[in-house]
Amino acid sequence: MMEKEIIVPEGVNIGIEGKKIKVSGPKGESERVFKYFFDIKIEKKNDKILVSSTSDRRKVKAMIGTIASHIKNMIIGVTKGFTYRMKVVYSHFPVNVKVEGEKVLIYNFLGEKRPRVAKIFGNTKVDVQGQDIILTGINKEDVGLTSSSIEQACRISKYDRRVFSDGIYPVSKE
Repeated sequence: MMEKEIIVPEGVNIGIEGKKIKVSGPKGESERVFKYFFDIKIEKKNDKILVSSTSDRRKVKAMIGTIASHIKNMIIGVTKGFTYRMKVVYSHFPVNVKVEGEKVLIYNFLGEKRPRVAKIFGNTKVDVQGQDIILTGINKEDVGLTSSSIEQACRISKYDRRVFSDGIYPVSKE
């Protein structure tokens, strides 16, 4: 028998409907459906969430830990939120970054005429302050995917990375 226990802080409401979990708190609401094929139970008891299984298989234990971590991240997201900071670095051409709708446009990267485009995932808010880009949101995966999308949009493949260190790089995760 394997079991993980998650303590739910005050001000956070959790609803469980089979494999669907809905977490709401002061910052917003997060929802997730877990698609697993094992006999794993997710149940709420008082101010705790129990993720358990009767099986002792290694894959089932790993899945229980993964599900518990996802639920913890959802709780952190609706209480504190996630913030990623990125820095625009250039040594050759001044880079301009703008947000339009669900896209981040990177202008004048290595002197290119067309802007490079990065996608904003989910409800991530992108704030450009000079050479700093601040990504905030309640879903850790969406904020991380947006950060990697921006970083990948500025990836250099034709030039020597030691000379051309231009790009947008993550600085910190909070």
